[in-house]
Amino acid sequence: MNASTPGTGGSSPSSRGNAAAAPLLDVRDLHVRFGAKEVVRGVSFTIAPGEKLALVGESGSGKTITALSLLRLAGNAAITGQAVLRGQRDLLALTEREMRGVRGGEIAMVFQEPMTALNPLMTIGVQIAEILQLKRGLSGAQCAQAAIALLAKTGIPEPARRANSFPHQLSGGQRQRAMIAMALASEPQLLLADEPTTALDVTLRGQILDLLSDLQRANGMAVLLITHDLNLVRRFADRVAVMEQGVLVEQGPVAEVFGAPQHAYTRRLIASQPRRDVAPADSPAGTPPVVHTQDLRVVYPTPLPGIRGWFKKGEFVAVQGATLSLLPGETLGVVGESGSGKSTLAQAILGLLPHTGQLQVGGQAWQLPAMRNTPANQQLRRRVQVVFQDPFSSLSPRLTVEEIVGEGLKVHEPALNTAERRTRVEAVLSEVGLTEAQYPRLLERYPHEFSGGQRQRLAIARALIVQPQVLVLDEPTSALDVTIQQQVLGLLQRLQKEKGLSYLLITHDVDVIRAMAHNVLVMKDGAVLEHGVVDQVLDAPQHPYTQRLVAAATVPDGASA
Repeated sequence: MNASTPGTGGSSPSSRGNAAAAPLLDVRDLHVRFGAKEVVRGVSFTIAPGEKLALVGESGSGKTITALSLLRLAGNAAITGQAVLRGQRDLLALTEREMRGVRGGEIAMVFQEPMTALNPLMTIGVQIAEILQLKRGLSGAQCAQAAIALLAKTGIPEPARRANSFPHQLSGGQRQRAMIAMALASEPQLLLADEPTTALDVTLRGQILDLLSDLQRANGMAVLLITHDLNLVRRFADRVAVMEQGVLVEQGPVAEVFGAPQHAYTRRLIASQPRRDVAPADSPAGTPPVVHTQDLRVVYPTPLPGIRGWFKKGEFVAVQGATLSLLPGETLGVVGESGSGKSTLAQAILGLLPHTGQLQVGGQAWQLPAMRNTPANQQLRRRVQVVFQDPFSSLSPRLTVEEIVGEGLKVHEPALNTAERRTRVEAVLSEVGLTEAQYPRLLERYPHEFSGGQRQRLAIARALIVQPQVLVLDEPTSALDVTIQQQVLGLLQRLQKEKGLSYLLITHDVDVIRAMAHNVLVMKDGAVLEHGVVDQVLDAPQHPYTQRLVAAATVPDGASA
């Protein structure tokens, strides 16, 4: 496959055919300011009809604000420059009334988190129909049929039934498809896709990208993709523009920019892929595991239809027959799509869900029901701690750093006085790379005063302070930029070597598994399909599902730098 193949970094036929034509959108010297702070400085780029342009950069680089500014959705920002659509109208000079015709009409947007972008009180069909009525003037019956057709076009199964579903009744991938259907309702010429796959599993990411590519070709639509995932850029875009601190530092065809980056920041982004730096798995034969399960089963009660539901409950089997062993100082990676049961497995190991079968942590079983706070269960809770996916939502916004990190000591070592507890807090913060010298008033600060990577370090410190044997890492880097992800993974690798920690790593990122795990376990529909040494499973997968997972995470030949 050569560099000019569509979706692999070369120019698609549509973009090559329009190379000499006037651009669909011509952005010139864009400046965006909030008060005295200028967040976008002199950005200029063009998008040709039918072209796929990726805008990449770390959080805070200005890429999302740039896209929002094109639709004048950037709040109270002061915007200057030009954004000329089809060589005729400057979007930044239009009145608000004129812009309403552009938004959701000629230019549509897919937001990063569909659960917050969709109205939770309206069905998916009603939300799509609302756009069809406003933008295309269809009748009620026509809107309902067109909404179902749009859902079918985006690949949602049973579209007629799903049109009557509320957002919380859809999976993450289905919600994102519904957002895309809403964006396509008005047949836009340009689609702004803001991190449309960040919250999705690797296979769903591939499906959404394929869907966008298919729809782009079918409709002749241009796409501005905003992302920090460089593999997605390689697979999807024709051209790439790189932003750093509000400035566009480099742009060009994907193959050229990734193959021979000119700017130091671009080179740093490309080099920020997960790197493996873990000690080999060398536990002596007969070493007892720190976590062991045998035929573990977890079920959730479900209502039964009709009169039967008055007398008994049905059950949904979330995990069935899961057998695993985690040795001291090793990492077991658990991969699978949403709904595969990997998070349920982790919650059972953490003692948060009732279960059947064998489950031991440090050679001891949870006293059932596991949620009971008995002395034996409290001792186990100290042995196994958790680091969540999103540190901003897992850290209390009302507690200071000292209170957040030291909270576990109040439970597990209540005899410590305030000064002793503070000394332990400062020590563990230093271990994760946060010191008073770097961050004055560190202990008095609140989570919102830190970046995403710093908040994740706080979450790791909170887990480490009670000196656990096992850390359950639930997607610990999926919400972070590639450079910050590399730093956090490096921190976890160092801590494992220094402390002999065992990790249960839950992720959908195959690159993170390759960098961190000694062994890997593949789950689907609650069952373990394949497990073994990480290199054997990922380099020579035996199960068709594992093969699809690995293939979805692999950059096609000719697309990589």
